[in-house]
Amino acid sequence: MCRLLYCWIVLISWSCLTANSTNAADVLLEAEAFENQGGWKLDTQFIQTMGSPYLLAHGLGQPVDDASTTFSVPEDGEYHVFTRTYDWVARWEASGAPGKFQVQIDGKALEPTFGTSGADWMWQPGGKVKLAAGEHKIALHDLTGFDGRCDAIYLSTDATPPSNDAEVMSSWRRERLGLTGDTIESRSYDLVVVGGGYAGTAAALSAARMGCKVALIQDRSVLGGNGSSEVRVWAMGLIRRGNYPRIGEIVEEFCDHATKSPGRAEEFVDDLKEEKVRAEKNIDLFLNHHAYAAETVEGIIKSVDAFDVRSGQIRRFSAPLFADCTGHGWLGEWANADYDVTPEGRMGMSNMWVWAEQEEPQTFPQTPWALQLSMQDFPYPRDHHGQWFWESGFDKNPIGGAEAIRDWNLRAVYGAFNAMKNGDGAERHPNATLAWVAYIGGPRESRRLMGDIVLTQDHVVEKHEFSDGCVPSTWSIDLHYPKEQYSKKFPENPFISYAVHDRRVDRSYGYPVPYRCFYSRNVSNLFMAGRNVSVTHEALGTVRVMKTCGMMGEVVGKAASICIDHTCRPRDVYESYWSEMDDLLKLPGVARRETVSSEMVIPDDVQPSAGPRGPMEGVNPNKLKGIVVDDEAAEKRGTWTVGTGLKGFIAHGYRYAGNDSNSSIRFTAAIPEDGKYDVIVLHCPHPNRGTTVPVTWSVDEAQQGTKRIDMQGETTAEHSESKVASLQLKKGQKVSVTLSTDGAGGTVHADAIRVVKQ
Repeated sequence: MCRLLYCWIVLISWSCLTANSTNAADVLLEAEAFENQGGWKLDTQFIQTMGSPYLLAHGLGQPVDDASTTFSVPEDGEYHVFTRTYDWVARWEASGAPGKFQVQIDGKALEPTFGTSGADWMWQPGGKVKLAAGEHKIALHDLTGFDGRCDAIYLSTDATPPSNDAEVMSSWRRERLGLTGDTIESRSYDLVVVGGGYAGTAAALSAARMGCKVALIQDRSVLGGNGSSEVRVWAMGLIRRGNYPRIGEIVEEFCDHATKSPGRAEEFVDDLKEEKVRAEKNIDLFLNHHAYAAETVEGIIKSVDAFDVRSGQIRRFSAPLFADCTGHGWLGEWANADYDVTPEGRMGMSNMWVWAEQEEPQTFPQTPWALQLSMQDFPYPRDHHGQWFWESGFDKNPIGGAEAIRDWNLRAVYGAFNAMKNGDGAERHPNATLAWVAYIGGPRESRRLMGDIVLTQDHVVEKHEFSDGCVPSTWSIDLHYPKEQYSKKFPENPFISYAVHDRRVDRSYGYPVPYRCFYSRNVSNLFMAGRNVSVTHEALGTVRVMKTCGMMGEVVGKAASICIDHTCRPRDVYESYWSEMDDLLKLPGVARRETVSSEMVIPDDVQPSAGPRGPMEGVNPNKLKGIVVDDEAAEKRGTWTVGTGLKGFIAHGYRYAGNDSNSSIRFTAAIPEDGKYDVIVLHCPHPNRGTTVPVTWSVDEAQQGTKRIDMQGETTAEHSESKVASLQLKKGQKVSVTLSTDGAGGTVHADAIRVVKQ
């Protein structure tokens, strides 16, 4: 029996629907609670705007298996059927209705085909069906595999269609599900975290280990948000460095190590994230629970309501402290927190995708309803991946228009693959198949909740020192814009972006983002962590990546424990207890205590703390033969950018500069004893590296020679070495090697030099 999914309303007034209704019997079946979801996906992204979770037939052009459930009627009767759905491309007046499906009752399809009308969510009439008393089976039968969607099915002896009220968990739905007045009061917590991405997961773990009782509410079945297997954005941002190099150790415990974005599902370690959270006895994890409302009194949040997205059961969470880790700032909005949204030029949402080559020829359905594309209308998906730049919605409503942005992205992906299979790319791709498309969007920007400090681009670039700087942001100020080359055909909503990087961010040490960006300036018990923190649009470009967001969560969790211990508010941590916070920020990530007032326990086998420049992620120079001089110790002139993307580098990273930048870098080594020495330049190959990079060397300031070396090549897991000279040297002499960009024939890579005695 489909539990909590039907409610007979017999001989009662239908005044909540229409003044003209008569007494009627009815059954409401919520699709998300079907006993068997088959191949349909549970989509919870747009509950706040369309009112409910729904099932999505995301089959990439192949019809998915039926979703089904059972229901009962107490007596014979003739029932009118209504299905809440719509034609998801009709808003653009596109032809074809890709999301077609049937509703089958007891194995017989109702006459209408659903998903064929309406430009927005509506109750599509399904005709009448005679049902005998007893149990029946109902099924959703997908016809296309192209994202048909079903919210609910309503059967009634009255011909009046139900209300289309989009209010989340509307009173009409609650009544028909038998949930009126049936809110479960969860036990009181110290901290309620709403949102289970990197920020929320880290906040919950950090607070729990510091002795707080935590509720973690996540509306999906997995943790990780954009860094989960559902979205597959690899975790960027460097951790464990700066003022507090222990911050990031918790993130390190659950972060992915994907080699591509999008990567393989298993690389995003969904199970590991959940395992880490469930291992903490101070955390109650509520997956598949959607928070949708908050009760506030005089600027203080008292409780948050969330419902189980499968059953509709409502829970109320009470606590003295709350953390908005939703990305969209939902909790802040419900509590009337001050927030900002950039009116134009926002970053958009991505839905990445992957295609594969099979051994045999593959077909793909024609997609007349998708964006009509040729191969020149989009960048070729190199390495079989449609990457981050498949992005749209720059000037669209990032909240109310989120479903339309996601659907436009789907139209772009399907249109591109149609060009590859059925258009001008067909001869090149006979064996290609669509392997994966994200139906969960990866948003970058919407609401930003305002704190006591609003971080700006100038703060970051000029390295403005805040006394509470604590989260190192190492990503460049990375802002996305529509790429003009691909914008001409669809100027109203381009779907390919490019990134503009302000690389004046210290990628090695990181810019310390202040704690005062992580709590609301007008809702006194509200923390925030993630991409909805208190920053400007420009500053968001550097703090929004996953590992950086996760470190914000770690800081929030520690601050919450101080608030509970001293019965104070987040602002008080900075104003009155910062010395105590300073101590907590220096603790290892594995440190823990039973309660906020218990003794701290640190395991004996705790990992050593990283330094201000972070853990050594590259080759340890002490393990290489000879004298190694790293780029950090070199004398630099001109513009050099710190990099870590090419593997095999020495120590913490490398530098690179364009061949027209008029830059140079000088490495100097002191000779420990007489002998003949080889002088070697270490670099990482890449297709854009210079082929004629000038290298000069001198001994005690007297130039000895010059040479040009080729740094170009395919990337590898190890660095390359270019021997430039063999010199007879004496103890105490100094050898200097200078690389410059003059006539380099490409980007110059400066990593280290090695001086080795023969």
